Amino acid sequence: MSTVQNMTMIIATFALTIVIGYAIIPILHKMKFGQTIREEGPKAHQQKAGTPTMGGLIFFASITISTLVFSLLYDVWSTEVWIMLIVFIGYGLIGFLDDFIIVVMKRNLGLTSLQKLVAQIVVGIIAYFLLRQSEYFDTAIAIPFTSWTIDLGIFYVVFLVFWLVGFSNAINLTDGLDGLVGGTTFFTFVAFAWIAYAADVVSATLVSVITATAMLGFLYFNRKPAKVFMGDTGSLALGGLIATISILLKIELLLLLIGLVYVIETLSVIIQVISFKTTGKRVFKMSPIHHHFELSGWSEWRVVLTFWFVSFISALIAVLLEVYV
Repeated sequence: MSTVQNMTMIIATFALTIVIGYAIIPILHKMKFGQTIREEGPKAHQQKAGTPTMGGLIFFASITISTLVFSLLYDVWSTEVWIMLIVFIGYGLIGFLDDFIIVVMKRNLGLTSLQKLVAQIVVGIIAYFLLRQSEYFDTAIAIPFTSWTIDLGIFYVVFLVFWLVGFSNAINLTDGLDGLVGGTTFFTFVAFAWIAYAADVVSATLVSVITATAMLGFLYFNRKPAKVFMGDTGSLALGGLIATISILLKIELLLLLIGLVYVIETLSVIIQVISFKTTGKRVFKMSPIHHHFELSGWSEWRVVLTFWFVSFISALIAVLLEVYV
């Protein structure tokens, strides 16, 4: 894609995201799709009660539309685009159903953990069989910054499903502060776009640029004080897409560095649960770890900016080592 094509795509996607945001947020307000705030969380969060959730519909729509339009317009349509869209839309629909049950049907737990897991596994298996038709299908996992690989053979499908489910839930755990996921995923997809461009994987470049742009547009509404939250609709969709692009680019393990913030957030929850189950004591004041910093006296904005900075640095290091070393 040329510079003019990229700029056209960026401007159009950003504008579309803003337009959709202004159209959807009043509807969410009118339908009273407000967020319920956990009582045990930081007290400052109570003022967010009633802020519309399911705002992930904003970038869900803009990314889907832009990907369909520009992949056809620029003749980039391929099996890989199908795979990315199916995972993105599939995981987004799972999140939407979960949000809908909680917000509209007033069932606090939404989908059960088992229901979500089964649905995520099904989408993952569909993605695997589609991936087998792709020129980028490879059962070997590259060890970052080396020439070594580990061939998983028939067990690659297990890894793929684990990766999709793991990162979709990691983004879901990270989504707890105004603008936190919006900013960190922006850096993640910029890194993907950079690596994909260097590797000449046009489909992944296109989707990564579109998604990074859409996240900037969403941040206009989600930055502190947030006018809307993304909900599971957005976080599960983003997590699934992040894992999928890492698989297409064969940088699965490098994602652990690019998405360092998501890894830390997830580990904090795992450590907290294991510690409490085994000793009855908590390692953190609250998990995921962004709440620990809030309860330690950090302002929400300070936590978000710090995590953005960590995300930027980890993504930059990963790109420089992967592309230029």
